[in-house]
Amino acid sequence: MFTGLVRTMGRLQRWRSGVWVRGDLQALGPLELGDSIAVDGVCLTVSSLIGDGFQADVSEETLARTTLAPKADAGGWVNLEPALRLSDRLGGHLVSGHVDGQGKILGIQRQPASWQLEVGCDPHYHGRYLCEKASIAVDGISLTLAGCDDDGRRFWIAVIPHTWIATTLQYRQVGDRLNLEIDLFAKYTERLLYSRGQAGRSESTDPNPGPEGETSGTNPISAGWLRSQGW
Repeated sequence: MFTGLVRTMGRLQRWRSGVWVRGDLQALGPLELGDSIAVDGVCLTVSSLIGDGFQADVSEETLARTTLAPKADAGGWVNLEPALRLSDRLGGHLVSGHVDGQGKILGIQRQPASWQLEVGCDPHYHGRYLCEKASIAVDGISLTLAGCDDDGRRFWIAVIPHTWIATTLQYRQVGDRLNLEIDLFAKYTERLLYSRGQAGRSESTDPNPGPEGETSGTNPISAGWLRSQGW
């Protein structure tokens, strides 16, 4: 797990079937084989330490779902964060390092105290998890949505100067693609509600019947269920 608070940046390049991350990585702490590092929001495992960086294997799924392949081909900058320790402060939000999809920068606007990035969701269905003030990881950076369209296909975020200069956002341009990880709780909640609804529970099997025998049926949240939970 990670927090979305970037520690440093590095340069990415191809290495066999994986990638090679190079740079001044002292901010990541002592690296060891098997360590987990978020590279532009993608959780990778250190497979070898070499020179001024480390190498990591990357699966076909990860290459297809993220921006690592084109960025490695171009020798681009990436955001880096070591795995979260249980004793660390959770300064951002819980980030798994499992990218859901990509976004595309639609606009960059310089404002008096910040930069505003407008991003389009791809695939579009990820937009249903977004809402104003929700957390999202953009290239591994923990950010807060300043707003979004009703369907969430387009959203915008305010980036403070510290985040701008401490991350790869300073190098980004309109049209660039970004790795996006949606808030974990939104995805898990949807999955649990969907699975329970699909089960089509009856009165005899519903684990949360209402006080008058009401059941949720295909809808896990009902007036009876809420009453039984003290609402």
